[in-house]
Amino acid sequence: MATNEGDMFSAEIVNRGIESSGPNAGSLTFSVRVRRRLPDFLQSVNLKYVKLGYHYLINHGVYLFTIPILLVVFSAEVGSLSKEDLWKKIWEDATYDLASVLSSLAVFVFTFTLYFMSRPRPIYLIDFACYQPDDELKVSREQLIELARKSGKFDEGSLEFQKRIVMSSGIGDETYIPRSVIASSENTATMKEGRAEASMVMFGALDELFEKTGIRPKDVGVLVVNCSIFNPTPSLSAMIINHYKMRGNILSYNLGGMGCSAGIISVDLARDILQSNPGNYAVVVSTEMVGFNWYQGKERSMLIPNCFFRMGCSAVLLSNRRRDFGRAKYRLEHIVRTHKGADDRSFRCVYQEEDDQKFKGIKISKDLIEIGGEALKTNITTLGPLVLPFSEQLIFFATLVWRNFFGGGKSDKNSPSSNKPYIPNYKLAFEHFCVHAASKTILDELQKNLELSDKNMEASRMTLHRFGNTSSSSIWYELAYMEAKEKVKRGDRVWQLAFGSGFKCNSAVWRSMRRVTKPSSRNPWLDCIDAYPASLN
Repeated sequence: MATNEGDMFSAEIVNRGIESSGPNAGSLTFSVRVRRRLPDFLQSVNLKYVKLGYHYLINHGVYLFTIPILLVVFSAEVGSLSKEDLWKKIWEDATYDLASVLSSLAVFVFTFTLYFMSRPRPIYLIDFACYQPDDELKVSREQLIELARKSGKFDEGSLEFQKRIVMSSGIGDETYIPRSVIASSENTATMKEGRAEASMVMFGALDELFEKTGIRPKDVGVLVVNCSIFNPTPSLSAMIINHYKMRGNILSYNLGGMGCSAGIISVDLARDILQSNPGNYAVVVSTEMVGFNWYQGKERSMLIPNCFFRMGCSAVLLSNRRRDFGRAKYRLEHIVRTHKGADDRSFRCVYQEEDDQKFKGIKISKDLIEIGGEALKTNITTLGPLVLPFSEQLIFFATLVWRNFFGGGKSDKNSPSSNKPYIPNYKLAFEHFCVHAASKTILDELQKNLELSDKNMEASRMTLHRFGNTSSSSIWYELAYMEAKEKVKRGDRVWQLAFGSGFKCNSAVWRSMRRVTKPSSRNPWLDCIDAYPASLN
């Protein structure tokens, strides 16, 4: 389907050497490595993922098609009758066939009741909180490099590399970092330091959540905590239960090693548990311990996380109680999860290991953007049929069929646009976009490929600038930004998109239940919202 398959690949010669034995001993040998370049993932769509999306749509929305058909049939039947005939059919014929009328009514009531009782309970988001560390933990970009220099743990080459990355990262001068990481004399953070950071951010976010919602810790029936790097024993979820003295029959889960997309995975898990346990509250805590994975070696690919990750934590209160309809902020519409872990290159693109000096850190592959693009392509292709307007779905699907079966995608030198498929307009499906604030480069690529405007990407860029990459909690800082700007209105749809190690790409779609006014307190943006959007030169 591509115009030129060769344009999608690059080749390089590796493993040069001399054959040591055999009939070709003494001959030069080499291997050719072929790499796939950065994909323009909207230019190539895998049909099976579109099919999967339509499968989800039909399974969960068949009534959307049957009800209009029944209405059309009923209207056609009634429209063919005069007023007198209709009156006669209602009153006179019914007296002679009362059993049929009652039977039909019973079938209708039974069907409606069965549908109402069997459909999944709606999942409401009552409120959420994002932790804002104390000002004493603020660090500018220049201060970060100077502190690293004074620690004596980095050579000049490593310091210069980090400075170059930090200055072009899109991160501002007011992010937060545990200074004990650099000031510590140890080569790696201790468990004590990790627990101290975890207590600070998790309890800070949960205190805010309980204060905003008025929910007591003992009212919580489900607790899901995700933190990729720091997983002590007892677990982080046990730390929360112990601190707040939660009830003994609480259903608690602790997710580790799942990367920056784990926040949506946690929401998905909480949703499934709530469906099996009606009348409950669920709390989802998403965080990452920056200090516990601060790398102090010389490996360039492992120094990159030092430049982007900052302190942060979010706490979300979910409910499946119908009585919470009136006070909920959002209703969960869809979750679509994509996992590319079966591919070795995807599996190792974000990989925790030790370097040659036995320093522990996260190694970031140079293929990360390409691999992330492939995962995102799969995810949005599956999500599209669930959220796009019918007009967009029809045009997109017709274009896809034409390109796949009738050669509409073949290149034509006389028609440069013949090879460009129709790109669905996701701005028609969502009013707000919360794209994981990983780095400036990744946000630029996503904006270009999804054809989003600067306004669509504002929350993500401003969150990266103000708070840095807070891992799985970043999408909630972005939603908090929108609320502080009073952008969220009743009925608006919010798309949260995150990706992380594994390699995974996950989407969550929320619908606003009411207009969200500017909060009077307990929002991490309140002290600086008037200064945003900021210039990112």
